Amino acid sequence: MDQQKIGALIRQLRTDMELTQEQLAQKLHISSKTVSKWECGNGCPEVSLFPALSEVLGIDCTALFSGEVQKNDQISGNMRRIKFYLCENCGNLVTSAAKTSVYCCGKVLQETLLKKADEPLSVELAGEEYYVSSSHEMTRDHYITFAAIISSDTLILRKLYPEWDLQLRLPRIAGGMLVWHCSRHGLFYQNLPQPVRRTPRNG
Repeated sequence: MDQQKIGALIRQLRTDMELTQEQLAQKLHISSKTVSKWECGNGCPEVSLFPALSEVLGIDCTALFSGEVQKNDQISGNMRRIKFYLCENCGNLVTSAAKTSVYCCGKVLQETLLKKADEPLSVELAGEEYYVSSSHEMTRDHYITFAAIISSDTLILRKLYPEWDLQLRLPRIAGGMLVWHCSRHGLFYQNLPQPVRRTPRNG
């Protein structure tokens, strides 16, 4: 561990939060002299303090250990590239416009990879809505957890629950695709039916 880098990062984050050394020390139940020692690069926090220090400063432990915050490239903003992170323990769902570090239930979540559906859901175009249905099993051990429509600038997501019939309506969005997640088999996408364009007859 680089004491100088870690100390400089702690000082930067503390001042960004407008905390004094004394206030940070109180939150961690240590002395302000200890915080001063860290920030001067004359020592590092004990490993047991890193989780609490990370929580107080709003940074993950990995960044704190390295002493630097890695910034993502600026996002140009295509929602079709959205990332999904799903926790197998509690069912928590996190979405991100770019690859990021996500933690849940004490573990780092890996991005859930998107696959083309071999057995797509039934989708009917009804005016300005899509009617989505399926005979997919909806039990506690095997069900579709959510369905979403994604376009280049829009995400509309509907959470689903076991023992519900899989019938829902989603708004029609130009250029959208349907994404859905099966608790047993993973994350899938399928193209959506588009309205038929009628060519006007002459005369």
